[in-house]
Amino acid sequence: MNRRPTPAQAWAELMAGNTRFVEGRMQHPSQSVERRAEVSTEQHPFAVLFGCSDSRVAAEIIFDRGLGDMFVVRTAGHVVDTTVLGSIEYGVDILGAPLVVVLGHDQCGAVGAASHALATGELPTGFVRAIVDRVIPSLVTRSDPSWSISSFFGDGERTVRIPDADELRREHVRATVRMLQGYSASLAEGVRQGRCAIVGVEYTLADGRASVVETIGKI
Repeated sequence: MNRRPTPAQAWAELMAGNTRFVEGRMQHPSQSVERRAEVSTEQHPFAVLFGCSDSRVAAEIIFDRGLGDMFVVRTAGHVVDTTVLGSIEYGVDILGAPLVVVLGHDQCGAVGAASHALATGELPTGFVRAIVDRVIPSLVTRSDPSWSISSFFGDGERTVRIPDADELRREHVRATVRMLQGYSASLAEGVRQGRCAIVGVEYTLADGRASVVETIGKI
């Protein structure tokens, strides 16, 4: 990769790596002894990857990349806080990465726990609840009326209708992408100037494929 690729070039490189991973023909680039020495004094990642901490979704593996290629930030359920925003801004503004990828995946425990909490009112204990608390707003703020959580009392029981798990998961990715642009003035300006793009991606555990669900900026 060039030191400062365009957002489109960076995205094409990631997708080429994911295709190799899906097809089982990984090249394992940037993992040699020479590469280790090359990046020992400086780094120029071509993408910032903000993803879930799930052990099955290791960014460098699923995109077939190596040392110094991606600036990776991970939290359970890819929930955003100020340190996450600061880390992503560092990757873009200081290190010069032209692309930010929000990486969600199926069978996400955080999204599942948030959906369960909405349906039942049952919340996890300890600091795990802090993760669920940050996921829930992504699932209930959509403007589409069909997403409204409706409830009524029939035979004394409360019924809650929410979208299926697949759509909830994708909406959380979309909401996270919009949140990064909305909260970070520098990211929004980077997108406006065309030097940065933000892409929301859903990863499928079984087949290893990464698919786009939301894009802000040109790729």
